Amino acid sequence: MERLTPTTRKIESDEFKSLFTPQLRKLSDLFEKNQYEIRIAGGAVRDLLMGIQPADVDFASTATPTQMKEMFEREQIRMLHKRGEEHGTITCRIDDAENFEVTTLRVDVVCDGRRAEVEYTTDWQLDANRRDLTINSLFLGLDGTVYDYFGGIADVEARRVGFVGDAVQRIQEDYLRILRYFRFFGRISNCNDHDPETIRAIINNKDGIKGISAERIWTELKKIVVGRMAPEVVRCMLLDCGLNEHLGLPSECNLDRFKKVYERFSGKLEPMTMVACLCEAPEQIDTFHSKTKLSNDERLLGQFVINERRRAEEELQNNQWWLEKIVDLEVKPGHEPTDRLRSRVVQLARSVLADEDLVAQIENFTTPAFPVNGRDLMEANVKKGPHVRLVLLYLYDMWKKSGFTSTKDELISHAHDSEISQELNKKARSPQRKR
Repeated sequence: MERLTPTTRKIESDEFKSLFTPQLRKLSDLFEKNQYEIRIAGGAVRDLLMGIQPADVDFASTATPTQMKEMFEREQIRMLHKRGEEHGTITCRIDDAENFEVTTLRVDVVCDGRRAEVEYTTDWQLDANRRDLTINSLFLGLDGTVYDYFGGIADVEARRVGFVGDAVQRIQEDYLRILRYFRFFGRISNCNDHDPETIRAIINNKDGIKGISAERIWTELKKIVVGRMAPEVVRCMLLDCGLNEHLGLPSECNLDRFKKVYERFSGKLEPMTMVACLCEAPEQIDTFHSKTKLSNDERLLGQFVINERRRAEEELQNNQWWLEKIVDLEVKPGHEPTDRLRSRVVQLARSVLADEDLVAQIENFTTPAFPVNGRDLMEANVKKGPHVRLVLLYLYDMWKKSGFTSTKDELISHAHDSEISQELNKKARSPQRKR
């Protein structure tokens, strides 16, 4: 590789100075005493150049994992997450107050499109060269000097997102970089113009996404669909690059609905709400789940939004329907108690562009308590077994029709209504008709 002289830039911002806790100074002194270099790496450098306080700060060093372990053990500094050692990362905790993740400089030796075999190095340029995007290939010395080998500083200043070196090579080293490109484009860019060569490289290599694990795909995609510029980024991914099938999404997605919902409620939407906006049928959520391995809660939210959307659109001006929906979910006999039920209704409301007053009413609604339970029915001589549930549901519907005002005594007085007996008889005859 051609040896490059890095471009340098000095950072003296308040955001940078605020990183220097007593624990970081202790870490810095320790590496300096043992003659190992240590620098801030990647995203934190990019954020600091943009005047943003980084949420996470990762470090890179010329010290190998073994050398770091020996150094920390001599100083009696506790180490955490030792499984990271196989990837060259050591996490230490200083003064029982702050954790620091330090990774040895590496070179990718063998890449199969999903993972890489690495060798350790002391060459900062080689480590920068293995990174995905120029804006993520920067290093920052603890004296405030930024080291840039591949034009990352200029790209940060221009809000431009591009791969380090050849886009095809970078993508083929790890096909997840296609999604990372789009995530950072939405996060960094100040326009909607993509480099044509980059888009061509993505299109020609998109089949490689099929070999990426479901968890890694969803980790990136969930940030994209609720992130900055999501409508523009998703439109490019699906219409321009044709990534639908590779992400488990329908061949035709409702991008207009996606955009309208995002523009109205950006910052208040869950990733699955936005995925559901792209889809029309609940089975499409199942297909998406097969590609991304959603959590049960995520899958249920997506299906709920799609199943209820048409009726929710019809009842958009009927506040009572929304409140009854909450009661059905949270109170109806046989319901599944969970803190997430209310949030599903909130997300449904936002997905159909409900006004803020309705959303606030949903969020602040105090669910009334259904005054009857199974023990009350036993005391009223309702026979045991499946009949109890049938009576409970009958009385629940009666309570609901009363606007949730019927008292326990009023409801119990109907526990033996002839309508219930008729329903039981109908259910009893049903299996015979099937036979």
